[in-house]
Amino acid sequence: MEPLICTICARGGSQGVPGKNLKLINGIPLIAYTIEFAKKSGYFEDIVVSSDSKEILDCASNFGSSLNIKRPEKLAKNSSPKIPAIRHCFQEAEKITKKTYKYIIDLDPTSPLRSFDDLQNCINIFENNKAPNLITGCLSRRSPYFNMVKLKNNKYASLVFEPKKQITRRQDTPICYDMNASIYIWSRDALIKSDKLFYPDTLFYEMPIERSYDIDSEFDYTIVSMCLKNQ
Repeated sequence: MEPLICTICARGGSQGVPGKNLKLINGIPLIAYTIEFAKKSGYFEDIVVSSDSKEILDCASNFGSSLNIKRPEKLAKNSSPKIPAIRHCFQEAEKITKKTYKYIIDLDPTSPLRSFDDLQNCINIFENNKAPNLITGCLSRRSPYFNMVKLKNNKYASLVFEPKKQITRRQDTPICYDMNASIYIWSRDALIKSDKLFYPDTLFYEMPIERSYDIDSEFDYTIVSMCLKNQ
């Protein structure tokens, strides 16, 4: 098998939950759960953490990352997209390790409830299909065709997507999924060439809702904390 790289990208700043990547759960920093997961999976030759924060990089070293990459300030702003940060991380890792990674697996530290089976299944799907990338998600609890609305002039509600025929039951809507930010896989060529997330042949792996919480708010943090404490 080609050498596999796991990238873990963790900014120091966070708007929803300040300092969330170092926030403690069971006395362990949040990012450490993903580092430990990557180590125990046995899949990765290199586990690389990217951050603009020295505290996060020091924490990553303490919990066994194989390589740390200092992220440039321009890739660590609140408005900075994630894909260029992942690209910078793996390209810097290639320069340091002198290796060429056929594909890159990114594990988001704010979505730590993934299982080893999830990771294995994602890798199997990706290896058995020629595709630029793979994303993960779960069945959506709301539907843009039935009970998700947008506002006009901040007060007039309408469905996000107006179906041609009125739908009176959520069960009759097209199946929709929420992205859960848990596992991303990119082919090296796709990640180098583009900042796109969605291609005509982007692969998808479904995970259950109980392993799909992504920490974007204090409430998310409470739920994930409870889940991790019960593992």
